[in-house]
Amino acid sequence: MPLPRPRRPRLPKHPQWPGYGVLATLVGIGLAHLVAALTHPASSPVLAVGSAVIDLTPTPLKEWAIRQFGTADKVVLVGSVLVGVLVLAAIAGVLARRRLAVGAGVLVALVGVAVVAVLSRPEAGAIDLLPSLVAAVTGPVALALLARADRAAREGRRAGRGAEGRRALLLTAGVLGVLALAGGVAGRFVSSLRLRPEDVTLPRPADPAPPLPRGLDDQVPGITPFRTPTGDFYRVDTRLDVPVVGTDDWTLTIDGDVDRKVTMRFDELLAMPMIERDITLTCVSNSVGGPYVGAARWLGVPLRDVLDRAGIGSTKADQILSTDVDGMTISTPLDLALDGRDAILAVGMNGKALPREHGFPVRMVIPGLYGFISATKWITRLTLTTYAERDAYWTERGWATDAPIKISARIDTPRALAALDPGDVVIGGVAWAQERGGVAGVQVRIDGGGWVDAQLGPSGGDDYWRQWFYRWKADSGSHRIAARARSGDGEPQTAVRAEPFPDGASGLHELIVQVG
Repeated sequence: MPLPRPRRPRLPKHPQWPGYGVLATLVGIGLAHLVAALTHPASSPVLAVGSAVIDLTPTPLKEWAIRQFGTADKVVLVGSVLVGVLVLAAIAGVLARRRLAVGAGVLVALVGVAVVAVLSRPEAGAIDLLPSLVAAVTGPVALALLARADRAAREGRRAGRGAEGRRALLLTAGVLGVLALAGGVAGRFVSSLRLRPEDVTLPRPADPAPPLPRGLDDQVPGITPFRTPTGDFYRVDTRLDVPVVGTDDWTLTIDGDVDRKVTMRFDELLAMPMIERDITLTCVSNSVGGPYVGAARWLGVPLRDVLDRAGIGSTKADQILSTDVDGMTISTPLDLALDGRDAILAVGMNGKALPREHGFPVRMVIPGLYGFISATKWITRLTLTTYAERDAYWTERGWATDAPIKISARIDTPRALAALDPGDVVIGGVAWAQERGGVAGVQVRIDGGGWVDAQLGPSGGDDYWRQWFYRWKADSGSHRIAARARSGDGEPQTAVRAEPFPDGASGLHELIVQVG
């Protein structure tokens, strides 16, 4: 009987061609991210493409994304862009199996999209192209190395040296994988080194805010804290990554229709007399009863004091066009910014320097106006101009130019569709009515009946929200709860429903609970 032919040992699988394209692209992205961290973080290819996608997204779709994903909308967007890039990279890997030049060409074309996105940024310069150029070189080179190692592995298999060839291929793939990971991690590390809010020593305010009264936090379970902890403060903006801005190279320029152009350094701003104010901020994307509102103590220089350095007595401007570090623009009506409200350029939040995500080193805070016309973060320029001459980012997209925050009451507790026991139930929440004398009253309605007065918590000032609660004797069944606020100047909250676009949502916050 003939002896059976010995079977070749099964060798471990090696990366397939779609994986080659993905791995090569990740090498390019990782190294480009590192270079961007060393130059300008916003020029990282994935972030640049993501920002361009945000700019091109229709307003209704943006509002839908905020409603669906909340503050995670940026993570979803970056993830979607990255998945799309990697799918195309996998296709490039397949194409490269027949012709390496074709696969490499697809990777270069992907980088070309990033180059267009980088150049579309208002403040883009030649240095911002460097990360994309690094990706354009390193991606195809990595793909070529994988292709050569794969070809050597296949030739070695035919020559009876399959194990040796596969090991070399896996080693090549492993080294490139480590390089991609190291580039991304090093980029994050470099960014963290360049930004040190905790190193800033804030000056004492010349005009401090009075101590904030003790709120209802411990008395009404489930109610929003009277002061929003900095880590819980909402963040809604167009940025996919937090800008890396240091205090040593930060400047603020005041120009446009002024007597003289002025440029200030950070230490000059800190040397000016500061005021401290308790102010509630609200995003225009906030739906009725939504989460995008927060209250904090802000430290900063009065906006008028900064503008007066440039001389605005004879200006014909009707808007302040503020610009952030990456060219994002916001327009603020000049008359509202200077009408006596506590408009400031803030450097501190809740007793510490601004966190990166909230505008470090300097941001604008103007009470009574939605953030999209008043709360520029990472600000670097104030230009006095007219609405006829210049359009800001949101103005170009059809949003209002004058958007005072609407009077509103929110129900924090109980939650919608909550299952409650019969008997005493505490209904509570917060209400705000900035620049209208604050909140003078809140009323609650059960099942469409008459309005009854709720009890108000202590006041933190007219520009600060106010907690409220109402004790309800609940009986079994399904019940609808509604709340409304009244401002200090006697204006009631409107029941007319409106979507956030173009000047803020309105209507009453209502919810249903089950008592059984």
